[in-house]
Order: sequence, then structure tokens, then C-alpha cells
Amino acid sequence: MANDRYESPLAQRYASSQMQYLFSADKKFKTWRRLWIALAESEKELGLDITQEQIDELIAHRDDINYEVAKAREAEVRHDVMSHVYAYGCQCPKAKGIIHLGATSCYVGDNTDLIIMHEALALVRKKLINVISRLSDFSLKYKDLPILAFTHFQPAQPTTLGKRATLWMQDLMLDLEELDFLLAHKKLLGCKGTTGTQASFMELFHQNSDKVKALDERIAQKMGYDECYHVSGQTYSRKVDSRIVNALCGIAQSAHKFSNDIRLLQHLKEVEEPFEKHQIGSSAMAYKRNPMRSERIAALANYVISDAINPSLTAATQWFERTLDDSANKRIAIPEAFLAIDGILDLYLNISENMVVYPNVIKSHLEKELPFMATETILMDCVTMGGDRQELHEAIRVHSMEAAKLVKEEGKENDLIQRIAQDPIFPMDEAQLKALMDPGKFVGRSIQQVEEYHRDVIAPLLAKEEGSLGIHAEIKI
Repeated sequence: MANDRYESPLAQRYASSQMQYLFSADKKFKTWRRLWIALAESEKELGLDITQEQIDELIAHRDDINYEVAKAREAEVRHDVMSHVYAYGCQCPKAKGIIHLGATSCYVGDNTDLIIMHEALALVRKKLINVISRLSDFSLKYKDLPILAFTHFQPAQPTTLGKRATLWMQDLMLDLEELDFLLAHKKLLGCKGTTGTQASFMELFHQNSDKVKALDERIAQKMGYDECYHVSGQTYSRKVDSRIVNALCGIAQSAHKFSNDIRLLQHLKEVEEPFEKHQIGSSAMAYKRNPMRSERIAALANYVISDAINPSLTAATQWFERTLDDSANKRIAIPEAFLAIDGILDLYLNISENMVVYPNVIKSHLEKELPFMATETILMDCVTMGGDRQELHEAIRVHSMEAAKLVKEEGKENDLIQRIAQDPIFPMDEAQLKALMDPGKFVGRSIQQVEEYHRDVIAPLLAKEEGSLGIHAEIKI
């Protein structure tokens, strides 16, 4: 690491080595050379005067990129693709004349971008499935632990901790649907020429349209794709970039929501993210256990969500068959969105498999609010026993206000049940009223919902994706 210049925190602190490699110079320029080989092989197969000896020479130097030659050449000619054509030609003198034959810069540039983004989406997908797997384990473990639920962050009807985790999972499942759609419809640009008409290839193949069409098909096959885009300008539509980053933006939204919930739960001291033995929470307050992993998810998620506007603006402002004002923005916005999402998912993985739950605190919080939530049941039972609904409702309202005042203003325990038991209008004694306080009676179908969601949705996914499971978070700092 150089200490005298800026280096991206996404690389230094957050993203995994796997994701960093996908956006590295090695990956980029090795893919360029694979594309040049695929082009030469396909052109040879379709009848152009290219020898196997030339192709073998290209293959022999596919991975040993002579960066210094390319850099020196680019300083002279100010063109990155032609500099690498030149550098490759220096290593492959017999094939020098057929490298990049008929192609424009976007043949290597755009096809490589698509390949890298698709491989990066596959890595994101794998991590997403692993997060879902961890949350599924957590959800099943705590499926029957009643916990205070909130609307507007005000106490509401109880749920279970496991049921709450299914809400986190469901968001991620929606994100997975987006990823699967994008990967199921992935395409290459192919070899479309300077304005997308394939005119240069029509010239090479003496106006044989079938051979030019076959050239696209063969290149796609050699690069592991089923098809190329049927039409394009010089570049593939920049809406592709926008769709991909919007999918990453969706994951960021889901992760941010999860991180908010964990931060609130940690404030309540009900659930905590992992806190390591020698971890320092605060430079001033040694006792603190700040939710720094969740806060980091939130910070990176904010970045990805805001970053999504970059490819949207680029797609909206392209001119005709292409302009180059996409280049600098694209070089930054796309890789960094992927690097940030990668860091987010590693953090999500780490938290989801190491969350600490405090059942006694959860129980205590629930018991303080449960008498209020039980009043509807009390009202119905007392009416069934012959009480007047309107009189009972008014009495409950008055007693609830007094009990709430005692809790809020004097910090005392909730005595609502005792107040109701002492009121002769209610045909139930204190023992009967307390029997209604079982939290499990107030969680509805939460347990069944967890079990059904796991059985019908999550378990089939994890069974199908078993080969993707078992990866662990790469947490740097």
C-alpha cells in the first residue's frame, strides 16, 4: 500500500480479494486477449486467411501481458486498445497483422465489461444465497421466541424473532429474483463494428451476411454465452449498466433495512451484532459496544444507492451510436458499486451468523407492554361472560391511561392487570387475567409462517444451490 497517495477504501478496507480480482487490470486485459483469440479463431473457421500457427502464438501469450510495453505505447498514442494491440503484437510477431482484425475498440472494451459484470453478479449471487442460508438458520432457531413488534417504532402486537428474520430474507429473495433475471438474459455485444452495422466484417467476408452473423454466434459460444445482442450502436446499450447497478441498489436497500433493525435492536439490548474480544467501541467510553458493522453496511449502502444515478444518467445522455462521455464515469461507477456491494454482503454474512440474542431482555420488554396488548382479549372474554362492551371498553381505556402514566412518569411497573382485577365491572379475577398473559397467544401464525416459508421457499432454494453454500465473510478491518 502506498502511503503517499490516495487509494480507494473499497479496495483497502471493504471488498473481498475475489471481487477485487474481477475488476483488476489482469482480469481486464487477459479477457481482451481471450476475445482477440476468439475473434481470430472464428474468422479462420469462417474462411479468412489466418493460420493455426498465428492462433497458437496468440494463445501462447494470452496471460503474460507485457504491461510496460503497453503503458509506454499509450503514453505515445493516447489510445488504450491500440496500445495493447501493439504490445500483444510485440509478443506475437507472426500474428501481429491479424490481431483485432475488423474490430473497433468496443469489441474488447464492451465485451469485457459485460463478461466482468456477469461474473461479478454471479459472485454477488453466491454471497446473497449464503446470507439467506444464515438467516434461515437464525429464523428457525428463534421461530418461537416472542418479541415485541413495532409499528412507527411504537410497541405493537408481538411477533417472534424468527418471523422478523423472514422479513429480512424476503427482501433478499426479491433481490435474488432480479439477479437471476439479469443472468438468465445475459448477452455479449459481439462484433458489431464502428456504428453497429458490422460493415467492416461485411467487407472482410465479401458481403456474406450469413458469415458475419455466424461470426457473432461463434464468438459468443467461445466466450461461454448463448447469444449476442441483435442490434447495437458501437456500444451495447448503456441501459444494461443501469439495470445491473439498479439490481445492486436493490441489495443495498435490503441490507440497509437489516442494518437499521440490528442497530435498533442493539439499542434495545435485545440482539447484538458480533463484538470481538479485543474490539474497542469508543476511544472515550471504554464500555461502549457500538454496532459498527451494521453502521458500515448502512454507509456503504447509501453509497451504492446514490451511485445508481451514474449509469442512469449515462444511459440517458448518450448521443446516437456512441459518445465517449460514458467512459470515465463508467470506469468508476460500475466497479465501485460492485466492490461496495461485495463489502456489504461480507458484513451481512458476518453479522447473520454471529448475532447474539438476549432472551431475558426480550421477555422483560415484552412483559412491560403485554398487558396493554391483552386488553382486546380481556374485553372479548368479559363480554362473553356477560359484561357490557361499551362500559368495559371505557373502563379499560381509563385504566390503561393510568397504568401508562405510572410507567412513564414514575418509572414503575405496569399495573394494568391489577387495576382491572380490582374493578368489579370485570367478571375475571387476577389469576384469570394473568393466565391470558402468555406471549405465545399473541404471535398469531408467526411460528407457522416461519416453518412454511422455510419449507416452501427457502429449503428448495438451498437444496438447489447446495454447491454455492459454505463461504464465509472476508472482513478486513
